[in-house]
Amino acid sequence: MTAIVQSQPAQAEGRLTEAVGRTWMRFWFTPADTRPLAAVRILAGLLGLVLAGSYAGDLETWFGPGGMIPLDGPEGWVGTRVPSLFALARSTVILWALFGLLLAALVAVTLGLGGRLACVAAAALWASLLARGPVLAGPADDCLAVLLWCLVVGPASARWSIDGLLRGRRGLPTAGHSVWARVALGLVRVHVAAITLAVLLAQLKGDSWWDGTAAWWLAARPGSATHGLTRVYRGSEYLMNLVTHAIVAFEVVFAGGLWFAATRRLVARAGLVAWPLIGVLAGEPCWGLAMAIFCVAAVFPTEAADYTFHRYGTVGIQGPATDTVSPRSPG
Repeated sequence: MTAIVQSQPAQAEGRLTEAVGRTWMRFWFTPADTRPLAAVRILAGLLGLVLAGSYAGDLETWFGPGGMIPLDGPEGWVGTRVPSLFALARSTVILWALFGLLLAALVAVTLGLGGRLACVAAAALWASLLARGPVLAGPADDCLAVLLWCLVVGPASARWSIDGLLRGRRGLPTAGHSVWARVALGLVRVHVAAITLAVLLAQLKGDSWWDGTAAWWLAARPGSATHGLTRVYRGSEYLMNLVTHAIVAFEVVFAGGLWFAATRRLVARAGLVAWPLIGVLAGEPCWGLAMAIFCVAAVFPTEAADYTFHRYGTVGIQGPATDTVSPRSPG
């Protein structure tokens, strides 16, 4: 009897360890549909072109010879901890050549041409541009950098891409489900939850998010596109409080809901609408769009049934029946 009683905690610990292991393997290594990753790739590439375009008009003013951010400028204005390819631009010709390579890489990512090589080039060049002048980088720029590096991990150009069309013409199969797609989508979800949590904690440090006046302060900032809302909030304190606390409530639900199968797709779909609205209210519309792009990774179902992991060297986990689709298969 004593032996049985003593074995019960050990059995419970064993079941807990097994459950944690299954959850870990399912989250990171269950092959996922490559289409959500392709959607993230297209949207991230388009956003990258918009953000890169915002640098183009003043590129020489900021980074050219005699520009406002010289290479020997003060720390914080010039990136010193992270090497930057743009630090090699000692002339306007080299500067524009590097910037042209960045634009070409972003176009290739958007069209799905060049696979991981295009994603690596876009991610490295974008990170180099941000490191050259970190004082200019905004939250949307940082989010785009995260998205591009996540695309490097998975087969982002497997679907809805020029690469996919070329494979189809050659009669080669197209990846339908992939372990690396799961890893990439998992990284996207981890990062968007971490960013949301960081935003939430930063907000709750200020009294205005507790007393309900934060919405008014966001609209009242000089140059705010939503400055007209200050008159509305002045006429209705309850509306001002509602908007402020609704933003906080959404962020709490979003950061937690992403981790439960029953709520993941629901909160992700809500994020497609809520994050752009929050971005507009915060005066960072591109950041709101970047956060919505993160949500795309969790909006659509990514798993299928009957896949066996044995071909990947992992035993005892089941998933979709194949990781490829015929070039002539629908979808």
